[in-house]
Amino acid sequence: MFDLRDLSRGVVAAPMAGGPTTPDLVVAAGVAGGLGQLAAGYLAPDKVRADIAAVRAAGTEAFGVNIFVPESQPIDRDAVARYRAELVPYARGLGVTLPEVDDLGEDDDHFDAKIRLMCDERIPVVSFAFGCPSPDVFDELHRHGCSAGVTVTTAADAEIAQQAGADWVCVQGPEAGGHRSVFDRRTTPPTLSLDQLIGEVVDRVPLPIVAAGGISTPDRADEVRSLGPVAVQVGTVLLRTDEAGTKPAHAAALADPDRTETVVTWAFSGRPARALRNLFTDRFSDAAVAEYPAVNTLTGGIRRAASSDPDGINLWAGSGFRDAVVEPAAETIARLG
Repeated sequence: MFDLRDLSRGVVAAPMAGGPTTPDLVVAAGVAGGLGQLAAGYLAPDKVRADIAAVRAAGTEAFGVNIFVPESQPIDRDAVARYRAELVPYARGLGVTLPEVDDLGEDDDHFDAKIRLMCDERIPVVSFAFGCPSPDVFDELHRHGCSAGVTVTTAADAEIAQQAGADWVCVQGPEAGGHRSVFDRRTTPPTLSLDQLIGEVVDRVPLPIVAAGGISTPDRADEVRSLGPVAVQVGTVLLRTDEAGTKPAHAAALADPDRTETVVTWAFSGRPARALRNLFTDRFSDAAVAEYPAVNTLTGGIRRAASSDPDGINLWAGSGFRDAVVEPAAETIARLG
């Protein structure tokens, strides 16, 4: 079984769903001595299988795949309907017809099929976000030689992961870009600093730790690893690298001197996520509801129609977004390792 402590560079490339993480980015992280992770979230199993094949065709055998854990609570359809009503005029201005609430069914993101794929492909590292799978899932992954970890935002969640059978945990602090991996989407994300959270997890959970959240410079990466984690996980700092599939409008916004603030919002997906503040977050964050995946589906047409407009898309970004530069991803990984 793969052991994160064996990495020649203690850097893990975050699995950024929705396009930024590409097979080329995963390969580049591995070539640099770190670990890349494909993002299986939102993708059909056949697409995930094709991405796995692309990584292996490039000669990379040590890599991971990240999977979203299905929601445990049903969607509040009345809340989604209220948010939909707020979005209708904006969507109409883009020529977008929003789906009806009755068409926003429960969606497990092909969870069972993706677990079977991980086992069939004997993926070295499998990570989970948005919750913790059952012990049966960990047992099945272990039978197929997969090392499995869970992204957590509290020490209590780290203990849940350990008890379920996780081999390691990714401890995610409040400065992380993109989605916070809270187990309950309706929970306000914890604000305990990454350093304090690492300390709590180290004291309570005897598992290898990967630390994430706003890590974008060599000094900060060294500082975080000195607290006990075997590796740091970075995402935002990779968004402008050559191998990333980041939308051009998103990549440009990260370097826009007029964009100076990040906010945590439920407006795009119905789960809390840190993004650069823009007109969409200003207009809809207060009205947004914590109803993933319904909200994510609801806003999908808007985001596609506004794909070239930085004020209409989700500009996921952690606190260190200014350190994202245009360069080969291997250089970024090497600098942080």
